[in-house]
Amino acid sequence: MQLTTFRWVAVAEAASFLALLVATFVKYSRDNEIGVELLGPIHGVLWLAYVGLVFAVRSTARWGVMSTLVVLIASIIPFGAFVVERRMVPPA
Repeated sequence: MQLTTFRWVAVAEAASFLALLVATFVKYSRDNEIGVELLGPIHGVLWLAYVGLVFAVRSTARWGVMSTLVVLIASIIPFGAFVVERRMVPPA
């Protein structure tokens, strides 16, 4: 159950990160801040959920210290959480 939840949160976090990057581009190219104002807090909550779930599923997913660090670092790289969801999370 936790692994399935982590998968969903990882995908949502990665998608919100990409949407936030687009909103940031729009903010600076079109001088329109509404996207960042809306997506910033949403992405922040999803990122906190992702980090919390990393530690919750660490033992179930059989991640050692290095794998856990890779999964955490992936959350700050665009598309990183997509890769984690596909390649590092064992089937539930």
